[in-house]
Amino acid sequence: MGNTITSTEKKSNLKIGDKTFKSRLIVGTGKYASFDETRMAIEISGAEVVTVAVRRIELDTSKDSILNHLDPKRYTFLPNTAGCYNVKEAVMTCQLAREAGLGNFVKVEVIGDEKTLFPDNEATLEASKLLVADGFQVLPYCTDDVVLCKKLEDAGCVAVMPLAAPIGSGLGIRNPYNIKLILEAVQVPVIIDAGVGTASDASRAMELGVGGLLMNTAIAGAKDPLKMAQAMKLAVESGRLAYEAGRIPRKLYASASSPLEGLIDI
Repeated sequence: MGNTITSTEKKSNLKIGDKTFKSRLIVGTGKYASFDETRMAIEISGAEVVTVAVRRIELDTSKDSILNHLDPKRYTFLPNTAGCYNVKEAVMTCQLAREAGLGNFVKVEVIGDEKTLFPDNEATLEASKLLVADGFQVLPYCTDDVVLCKKLEDAGCVAVMPLAAPIGSGLGIRNPYNIKLILEAVQVPVIIDAGVGTASDASRAMELGVGGLLMNTAIAGAKDPLKMAQAMKLAVESGRLAYEAGRIPRKLYASASSPLEGLIDI
């Protein structure tokens, strides 16, 4: 029993830019029934990074705002540019977040298609370059495009955030092979963003070797968000541990657990 590893032991940390986190789960703050439910779900999830949609929340903390329900000493806020459809909107939204005291650690998304909410890759790259030059630590939401992710890294982004599937779809990772290629191509952390639906999706993603996961709908939209928050916490930890342990190779035929050598003759 002395060699048993618990879920909280021997966990490697996630380093993004100049920040280091123990949890590899990043969660959003939208779609919950109340601010109290939001706060409780985030606490149960164990997340240390919390995304806030700058254009959809109340930035004035003298009014009722989600910012009043989350301890800034406990959580790192990751303002995002949800709802932005061009470079100018995305850049100005990040600057607004910084002016409001939310810092320079930002998630950039520039939507290119209303139906799928797929990002506009060219605009995302342009906005990221402008924000990096303005002193921001940029985490861009992008498609699972290897070339684009490499360009975003070269532009100075501190991570890349390829989608697993369309935002809120719950389809899980549609193309794990592209994710593996991205992991080989870049040195910055790869954070899966969008598309995770349940705990098994989260574990599968982490088993690929990604740095972490960002999710919102999968937890907030569950029948019991608090239970799903705990499930996601455990799934991310389990998936990462399995990746670090190293799975056995897949084989077409059976392989005996015990060798034939040394069997007793009957």
